[in-house]
Amino acid sequence: MAGVNFKPNEDRVLVEPAAAEEKTAGGIYIPDNAKEKPQTGVVIAVGTGKKDEPITVKVGDTVFYGKYSGTEITIDGKDYLIMRNADILGSK
Repeated sequence: MAGVNFKPNEDRVLVEPAAAEEKTAGGIYIPDNAKEKPQTGVVIAVGTGKKDEPITVKVGDTVFYGKYSGTEITIDGKDYLIMRNADILGSK
């Protein structure tokens, strides 16, 4: 897990998306323009939460989120998603 010097505000969570699938189960390689965006990732940093809405995930959790959730940002040359805690569908 990366040590990122970034602290999200309030109910926001910084997520490192999982890598997109490189090939299918049958062994066919998927070109870059046909790869689907991953919908899972690992929580890298969490905000403090809101007064009546605490953050429900912690750093290191694997989370599931909607296909178009969050905003893509780059920190120290690495791509991340920042999203609200409510955009997270679940964790494991």
